[in-house]
Amino acid sequence: MVGLIIFSLIPLIMAFAISMMNWDGFGEKTFAGFDNFVSQFKDEEFRTAIVNTLYYTVLTVPTGILLAMLVAVGLNKVKGKVIYRLIYFMPTITMSVAVAVVFMWLFNADFGLINLYLKEWFGIQGPKWLTDTRIVMPSIALLSIWMGLGTNMVLFLAGLQGISSSYYEAAQIDGATKWQQMRHITVPLLSPTTFFVTIMSIIGSFQVFDQSFVMTSGGPAKASYTIVFHIYETAFVDFTFGKSTASAVILFIMILTVTLFQMKMSKRWVHYEDQ
Repeated sequence: MVGLIIFSLIPLIMAFAISMMNWDGFGEKTFAGFDNFVSQFKDEEFRTAIVNTLYYTVLTVPTGILLAMLVAVGLNKVKGKVIYRLIYFMPTITMSVAVAVVFMWLFNADFGLINLYLKEWFGIQGPKWLTDTRIVMPSIALLSIWMGLGTNMVLFLAGLQGISSSYYEAAQIDGATKWQQMRHITVPLLSPTTFFVTIMSIIGSFQVFDQSFVMTSGGPAKASYTIVFHIYETAFVDFTFGKSTASAVILFIMILTVTLFQMKMSKRWVHYEDQ
């Protein structure tokens, strides 16, 4: 409780307080009321950041969950699964900045390996992954899906191991195909795990920063400019900590709203084994 109060509750209260102040981080604070929030909603860069973040979330969350579930099902009973799990999990424990630097090289339009292979193997000219406004966000999303695959896979593996084999044995006796078993047994009984992974994935996608900061600096033309990047830039570049904290509070409210909505809707599609 002491740790929760010191490191979570007090900073949260201070964030709400600073969001209503005009403060450059050094001088005196002056009360601004809700002006910081109003100015952020009027700020075109903040609105761009919200749109880009939502676009990134749509790209990463469904794809990442689907791939992680498929990989988990494939590795659940395969020989040498410990080695495969280790390989898939390795990107998760690698520092995001280091991974972003490597992918900057891979995505380089002139001498990157991806475009090199596209030209050598398929005879096509690869896109400008990080300098094309239409491609940059899908490129960052691709990196994030690769990095997060291991964590979600482990969670789905844990969920799969909690499903009793008696369900599959009964289905085989009734003549159910593998697809029918997947659809009517695996997916419904994995729904609690899917629910948890979905919440954590959405929270993580709303907080994306490292990849955009290292690989593109929010560009080109603000195409990869995210909410957390806006919070950072407003605070540590413009030194308007009141507006920056207001953006952070808005992000907190957005995440809280989405999470509560998911918990409300989960009653319709999350099925527990004892229900």
